[in-house]
Amino acid sequence: MPDTNFPKPGADFDAGHVPITEEFDSVKRTLPPVAPLVVALIVVLVFIIGVAYIFRSKPIAQGQIDQAFAMQQEDKPYSMVMMQVTLRNVGDKPLFIKEIKASIVTDQGESSDDAASAVDYGRYLQAFPDLQMYASEPLKVETKIAPGGEAKGSVLVAFPITKDQFYARKDLNVTIFPYDQKPIVLHEKGAAPAK
Repeated sequence: MPDTNFPKPGADFDAGHVPITEEFDSVKRTLPPVAPLVVALIVVLVFIIGVAYIFRSKPIAQGQIDQAFAMQQEDKPYSMVMMQVTLRNVGDKPLFIKEIKASIVTDQGESSDDAASAVDYGRYLQAFPDLQMYASEPLKVETKIAPGGEAKGSVLVAFPITKDQFYARKDLNVTIFPYDQKPIVLHEKGAAPAK
């Protein structure tokens, strides 16, 4: 009677007595049972989705450009733009304004500029007196907006475009850069105002 080293049914597996005909790369020898793997995968997936939901990015502020006006001196190749903006803090922490920028898109391309400092408004409004009727309190750097609070003010910038190009614009944005948070982009409330 030939002696075989095949494992007997119901006997424990003995790695020292495995016949050469037994393949070790088969699914039976290399993979654990499928049911526990599927359950573990589902538990990990639910955990990841839960953590992502809890720590998701929440908006910190909302707002818009309420109105925008441009003036150009006859001998200058640029326009001064006065924008009235509203910014609301919808987050649960105070919002501090670090920097304010504006950008415009016209047929000539995109231009951007830093907002004028509040201390320079008087000088700019003397040079562009037509903007004085649209001026309000400037939206200032270092302004603190409490949770649920709102800040309204004007933003003054200069773009290297004509007044006609400004009123034929494709897009106008004001970007507020707060401390320790993502930038907030304010868009125009409606279409470009008439001249």
